[in-house]
Amino acid sequence: MSKNHSLTIMVLSDSVGGTASNVVHAALSQFPNVEYELKNFPFIREQSQLQTVLEKAKKFNAVILHTFVDTMFVDMIESFCFEQDITCIDVINPLIKEVTAQTNTMPQHKPGANHMLDDKYFDRISALEFAVKYDDGKDPKGFLEADIVVLGISRTSKTPLSIYMANQGYKVANLPLMPESSLPDELWQVDEKRIVGLTNEEEMLSNIRRERMISYGMNPETPYSSMERIRREIQFAEDLYNKLNCKIINVSSKSIEETSAIIIDSLNNH
Repeated sequence: MSKNHSLTIMVLSDSVGGTASNVVHAALSQFPNVEYELKNFPFIREQSQLQTVLEKAKKFNAVILHTFVDTMFVDMIESFCFEQDITCIDVINPLIKEVTAQTNTMPQHKPGANHMLDDKYFDRISALEFAVKYDDGKDPKGFLEADIVVLGISRTSKTPLSIYMANQGYKVANLPLMPESSLPDELWQVDEKRIVGLTNEEEMLSNIRRERMISYGMNPETPYSSMERIRREIQFAEDLYNKLNCKIINVSSKSIEETSAIIIDSLNNH
């Protein structure tokens, strides 16, 4: 299917600009046939910088998204866009105004407040270091310290899930499962409520593993990608999950974000 239109979208921010960029990607994912170029202009702190960027927006006839909280910059953007007939979307201030109205609390109007080096930031860094240290069962002692222990056979997205959840501040350790491998004693000491077993559909696993072998320049027709081998691995894993009495998640039709949300919801309900 061919692309049929294009857009230039400019994200302007007094900080990183990640919030508005995420909004752009989420919205444009609904339009797979629309080509777009996203231009980011972060850390704009001077009026002269902003004016230069606005002139570029005029040149490209761009759609502007911004996350400024300083009213002087907001007014400058809105005035320019009104005069030049440019579409301008204020991503954050409508909600700030609503919170102010409903809580009778004034905002800080502090640029980059969402990215300050607070305790949550350092918790995320610590969790990321933990996820790397205890990835792929490198040290089973990590299971006893982890908030979540993720189990799964090869290509069930254990590591990506661990890193994603670490970015949310959870300490995650994971363990790859194979019928031939021995299980560490520490696994049986973990509270079942903190263990998650991942599984997948046989055919999907076979396809993923075949593609993996091809990417390595190897023959995809190996025992690793055979249905018989995969069936045996899945059965081994599911038998273990039942013995552990842990939560089981089939990731075949789920994104990392969906799987993470299910796990967090399960933790919060125990």
